Amino acid sequence: MMFKTVTRPLLAAACALALTACTQSQPPVSFIAEGNPEKLSDWHLMAVSGSKLHLNKDVVPYDLNTPLFTDYAHKLRTVWMPKGQSAVYNPDNAFDFPVGTIISKTFYYPKGADGKTVLANYDSEGDQLDTSKVRLIETRLLVKREGGWIALPYVWNAEQTEAVLSRTGDQIPLEVVHQDQSVNNLTYVVPNVNQCASCHVADVKSRQFQPIGPKARHLNRSYTYEGVSTNQLAYLAKVGYLNGLPANAATAAPHNAVWSDSRQTVDARARAYLDINCAHCHNDKGAANTTALHLNIGAPADLHLGLCKPPVAAGAGTGGRSHDIAPGKPDDSIMLYRLNSAEPGVMMPELGRGSVHKEGVALIREWIAAMKEGCDSKS
Repeated sequence: MMFKTVTRPLLAAACALALTACTQSQPPVSFIAEGNPEKLSDWHLMAVSGSKLHLNKDVVPYDLNTPLFTDYAHKLRTVWMPKGQSAVYNPDNAFDFPVGTIISKTFYYPKGADGKTVLANYDSEGDQLDTSKVRLIETRLLVKREGGWIALPYVWNAEQTEAVLSRTGDQIPLEVVHQDQSVNNLTYVVPNVNQCASCHVADVKSRQFQPIGPKARHLNRSYTYEGVSTNQLAYLAKVGYLNGLPANAATAAPHNAVWSDSRQTVDARARAYLDINCAHCHNDKGAANTTALHLNIGAPADLHLGLCKPPVAAGAGTGGRSHDIAPGKPDDSIMLYRLNSAEPGVMMPELGRGSVHKEGVALIREWIAAMKEGCDSKS
């Protein structure tokens, strides 16, 4: 009996054809202008075939330089727009997306060896998710309708075949195993639709609801599309999803640091971490604007950043500390105290996590410790 050797190019072509066939077997993406569809599959953004989660045609995945921390969950982010429609580039704020845009964020964890626990601090699966290796938790949609954005949270079933709308949120017990083999039992909280607004309302006066991640400084990075590493902003422009992008986007557009990249400065990494995790509320227009604590990337390094700033109304959240940031003294700083807590009424951010991000806390500790000590002249 003779066997034919399959070369790598032929194998790659076969895999590509299989993926294309699965994508083409899905009905076109549905923009649903009214109502609240009960199933994620009603939108036709993605589908599980066998054990693989496949994105539909023209559903574009992307990633952020520094992501929001959500109990060590990994996230598959995508955007889709109606044919002929595109977002308008903005160097500072969220892009202006057209009516019909659907942004999705699927939260998942790598599975432990026992199939019951989930793992933290492991490499992301990218956009090729295999449900035999990962556990899908929820998919949140932001949908741009005529009246503005709406948020819809969908929770995946135990069979990992469908996600069902849960407007009132949900609570999912998880046993998370870290790389040092420590175990953290937590309750993963799926937010209700009202809680989504508490973070996504960018301006409390206008009540304007906006996406958080799709900003130039978060998206200015590479992603592998069709086997080629490409700048995300350039790719979005190439496929017709982004207008007004400056030439040489990789260098011309703003760029946040990667919080975990030790090759970058501690200051840049810490500011990027606070920008994505805290600044959607802590800015001069956000829900926490009355605190005068501004953590967006462009805020000056002064009292508004918390340096030697007494708290406004933190209550028990101060932990007996007198300044948001006590330069050179992380353990005397309210910011570190609140980031290092999972206690309701103390922890910050208030929503989106039930555990402490140990590595993020370590970064902020290092950042504050490196500051020159002294608050007498500023307090």
